[in-house]
Amino acid sequence: MIPRDHPRYHSLMQREKLARGYEQGVVVLEGLIAHGRGEAFDYLLGETTIEPARRAIRAAAASLLLASSPVISVNGNTAALCAKELVRLAKEAGAKLEVNLFYRSTERARRIAELLRRAGAEEVLGVEPEAEIPSLSSQRRLVARQGIYSADVVLLAIEDGDRTEALVDMGKRVIAIDLNPLSRTARRASITIVDEVTRALPLLTRELARLRGLGRPELKRRASFDNSANLREVLSYIARRLEEFRPEDF
Repeated sequence: MIPRDHPRYHSLMQREKLARGYEQGVVVLEGLIAHGRGEAFDYLLGETTIEPARRAIRAAAASLLLASSPVISVNGNTAALCAKELVRLAKEAGAKLEVNLFYRSTERARRIAELLRRAGAEEVLGVEPEAEIPSLSSQRRLVARQGIYSADVVLLAIEDGDRTEALVDMGKRVIAIDLNPLSRTARRASITIVDEVTRALPLLTRELARLRGLGRPELKRRASFDNSANLREVLSYIARRLEEFRPEDF
């Protein structure tokens, strides 16, 4: 039992969820490594949602509202950490949920889909994919024809850069949630939210509700986004924090 007053309560609870996900066959060992890497970048951000991330969230919300067929791509880590938040976001965005995995097995995909259904999802795609992403050789190439393959906007998190590049090359607008601003995913996505996924998803859901009444011209204006400039701002923020670092502040 982790006491609620522990200074690392939130972080430790995330680790517990991932460990439970591993025991349930939802998370793979490689996903645990990826989470640790993300935690390191979150320390550099101060474990908070910074303004460049909020700006990206606003553009992402507008993009999802403009989309004709948005899809939220779900892997094991995101399902284990925030299944309910993914379902809420999908309902608010009118988006489909699709399981997509690098370390894929049909059984693992079924377990993730069942986890999402227990969290309230009515439909989950990707368990039995019928299409492939061109030029991609990994198991992530396997997608649902009425899901990621046909989507105009895809939201993904904790991602490998190969698929992000392939989706962008297919003409899709890709929204990435990635704590590493230097990753290929972050650099190749249309919009990168450099934030921890359990912080970002609720903020994105609220922003969707806030923008829903706006007309398309205003949404298009808000969806306009310079991803490279935003990533440079994130890196400048991290650099300033490191330059100003004083051990007694932490």
